[in-house]
Amino acid sequence: MNPRTPTNPTAPTDSEASEVSAAADASDVPHASDASGAEEAVTKKAAAEGTSYDLDKVTGDAVTEDGAEEGDGDEDLDLDGLDDESAKEPSGLGAAAAAVVAAGLGVVALTGSWTGKVAAERETLIGQIKTSGGGTAAQQISEIYGDAWHSTALVNGLFALLALLVGIFALVRPAFGVPSAQPQPGWVRAVATAGIVLGVLGLLISVGMYFDLIVALPTATAAQ
Repeated sequence: MNPRTPTNPTAPTDSEASEVSAAADASDVPHASDASGAEEAVTKKAAAEGTSYDLDKVTGDAVTEDGAEEGDGDEDLDLDGLDDESAKEPSGLGAAAAAVVAAGLGVVALTGSWTGKVAAERETLIGQIKTSGGGTAAQQISEIYGDAWHSTALVNGLFALLALLVGIFALVRPAFGVPSAQPQPGWVRAVATAGIVLGVLGLLISVGMYFDLIVALPTATAAQ
């Protein structure tokens, strides 16, 4: 044994310690970079997956909204079509009202009206004024009674003519304009026909009274 070689190992010198520390640090650096790289990869993957999910969700919502809007548009178009068809189809209310009016006018033409009464009283008053200064019996009959009679017949004849025209309109109304899917109710045709019949009767009677064909005016005898 060399007496100069120390028996116990000596502690490393400062230079040796520095080299060992630097080697340890160098060996730890790759592990830290690997860890940070893994974290960044995980973060990017999660972000990519989240973005893809959001894009899919947005796309699905857009498709759903577009489908709903298209469906609403189709329903609106269908409803508009139904409204147009229902608006074009006549309700028949005008024909029914005309039939009732024709029947009423026909009754007035046969029974008389307040208008005819006023016209008759007016002619009577005019006749009395004309014959107040004197006149023959025939003149008094014609001015006081005959003119009032003719005025009543004229007014009743006008009501009868109106009843005839309105009744005809009620019957022929379905033949004009937009045809209806439902036929005209039977009671409308019956009432309109009744108005026409009453109008014809009233018109004939009024013409006969006006021209003194049914009942002639009274005449004064020679004794008077």
